[in-house]
Amino acid sequence: MNRKVFWSIYAPYIKDFVDLKRSLGYKYKEGERILFLFDKFIIEQGETAIGFSKELADKWSVRTNNESDLTRYGKVVCINQFSDYLRGLGVKSYIPQLPKYPGTDFIPHIFTYIEMNALFNASDNLRLRLKDMGSSMFVMPCLLRMLYATGIRIGEALSLKNKDINLTDKYLILRETKNQKERIVPFTDSFANVCQDYLEQRNKLPIIGIDKDDNPFFVTLNGCCCRHSAIYNWFRKTLDRAGIPLEGNRHGPRVHDIRHSFACHSFVKLSDEGMDLYCSWPYLSTYLGHQSLESTEQYVRLTAQMYPDLLKDADRILIDVLPDSNQNVQNMKP
Repeated sequence: MNRKVFWSIYAPYIKDFVDLKRSLGYKYKEGERILFLFDKFIIEQGETAIGFSKELADKWSVRTNNESDLTRYGKVVCINQFSDYLRGLGVKSYIPQLPKYPGTDFIPHIFTYIEMNALFNASDNLRLRLKDMGSSMFVMPCLLRMLYATGIRIGEALSLKNKDINLTDKYLILRETKNQKERIVPFTDSFANVCQDYLEQRNKLPIIGIDKDDNPFFVTLNGCCCRHSAIYNWFRKTLDRAGIPLEGNRHGPRVHDIRHSFACHSFVKLSDEGMDLYCSWPYLSTYLGHQSLESTEQYVRLTAQMYPDLLKDADRILIDVLPDSNQNVQNMKP
C-alpha cells in the first residue's frame, strides 16, 4: 500500500491516527486522502500551533467550488474525528459540527415483484451492438439475480472470487465487506442453478485460468474484473428495456435499491409464512451484515409503508426495540 507523506505540524499525529484506524480494521483510503488535503491546507494557512480553533475548522468546512454535499460532509466528518483524537491526547482542539447528512430525505425505490421480473427478463435479452471484449454485459443476468437473491451490496458481489461460491452447499463467503467483517451468506437451489448456468457459459471463454480459485467470479469477456461504472451503465440500459423510468439526479432507481427491495420483500415473505416480525428482525439484520438493529430499521419502515397490513407489527417493533423513538412509523421518513 502506497502511504501518503504528510509535512505540516500535524504530520506525526495524522500518521498515528491513520495507523490507529487501520489497526481497527478500516482500509481508510478515503480518510487518508482527505487528511492529505488537510495537511496541505494547514501549511497554506501557516498554522504553527497544534489544536484547531473554531475559525480554522469553519474555514476548512466551507464548501469549495464544484464540491458536492456528500464530499463536504466527508471532509468535515474526517476532521471531526481527527480533532476528537487530538483531544484524547490532551490537545485542546475545536470539534466542528457536522452538517446535515446529504440524502437524509431520500426514499429508495422498492422494486415490485413485477418490476424485478421485468429486470431479469430485460437483462436476459441485452445485446452488444459492437464487438467489445471489455464488456460486462455478460454478467448482468446472474449479477442482478444474485443481488436480489442474497441482498448483498454491489461492491461485495464484484469482489467475489471463484473460491467464495460454494454451489454444493449453497453459500457464498463475503471477505471484502463494508464493515470489514467476513460473513457467510446462504442461497437457494434456484439461484445455485443460475450460478451454474453462468459458470458453464463463462468457462467457455478462451481465458487461461478463468476458473482458478483466486480469480474473480464476475468477469468481462476478456477475463478482467468488472468495473462499477460499467455495471451501472448496463443497469440503466436494463431499466430502460424493462420499462422502469430512471428519475436521474441521484433519485434512482439505483443498483443498491435491489438490496432495499430484497429486505422489504423478505419481511413480507416472513410475515406471510407466519413469522413474527419482532423475531425475524435480528435474523435479517445479521444476514444483511448490519452492525446494529437500528441499521435495519429503515427496512421495517419502508415495508410498513408499502404493505399497510404489516403496519401494526412494524409499529410494535419500533416501540419495543427503539424505545426512545417518539414518532409513529407513519410519520417517519425512511
